[in-house]
Amino acid sequence: MSHHESLVTIGSDPREQEDRRLRDRMSRIRRRLVVVSGKGGVGKSTAAANLAVALSSHGRRVGLLDVDIHGPSIPKILGCEGASLDSDGQSILPAGVRDRLAVMSVGFLIGNKTDAVIWRGPMKFKVIQQFLSDVAWGDLDYLVVDCPPGTGDEPLSIAQLVGRPAAAVVVTTPQELAVADVRRCISFCRKAELGIAGVLENMSGYVCPQCGAHTDLFGTGGGERLAEEMAVPFLGRIPIDPRVVGCGDAGTCLLEAHPDSPASQGYLALARNLDQQEDFWRDSPTDAFLSQGLPR
Repeated sequence: MSHHESLVTIGSDPREQEDRRLRDRMSRIRRRLVVVSGKGGVGKSTAAANLAVALSSHGRRVGLLDVDIHGPSIPKILGCEGASLDSDGQSILPAGVRDRLAVMSVGFLIGNKTDAVIWRGPMKFKVIQQFLSDVAWGDLDYLVVDCPPGTGDEPLSIAQLVGRPAAAVVVTTPQELAVADVRRCISFCRKAELGIAGVLENMSGYVCPQCGAHTDLFGTGGGERLAEEMAVPFLGRIPIDPRVVGCGDAGTCLLEAHPDSPASQGYLALARNLDQQEDFWRDSPTDAFLSQGLPR
């Protein structure tokens, strides 16, 4: 047993043992970043994967947890769909997919690509709890969590279980149709007592890889206006790069395949920005769990 882990008294309440194990795991994680969006199709999983890779490229130890239970994309984006999970006899070992980057996803547990995951809320909660407490994350600088769009079971469970300090990276695209739903996502974070690192405007213009010309396909500035309206930080813009499609299909992050592209440089800047927000992290609540009264 690691010196980080607490002894569990034989015969104690199983629920207390679960809570203790969760606290022990989370106590070894310095910061948590929860990537959320009120709208689907805004590139949230791509942003989460590239952010995790960017943080690890800065020398940080990173875990990437995919809790998009009905549509796990992280294994495909990072080229680890065929990863097999091992165990040390007591814990599940996450898939080590890059230097300083380990991944856990429900996608690793689905045997057939055509299988649908049909789970109700309590089952989702239990699986997410196990991903946090039964996976041997070890000592991490960051745990990046990719949540499904919306404000349902998965992001709520993460907000209640992941501990603190934790902050949401709220992803939107520039047009008002997306911004309207993301506005509600920010309200969700506040009600769930989840800190907000800021708003990221994804797909913010198209930069031609050949000539560098910039075109605002979906308008521009929606994310920045939303951040100002809701009084949260604006984290910057990530332009569209059509090569992200080929990279995702090939299982390679854009940041790895085209590190000099404007989008890749945007992810690197985002990682630096989040890593250097010492005042924000210092003022965030620590060692707080909101798991009382949750479904089991």
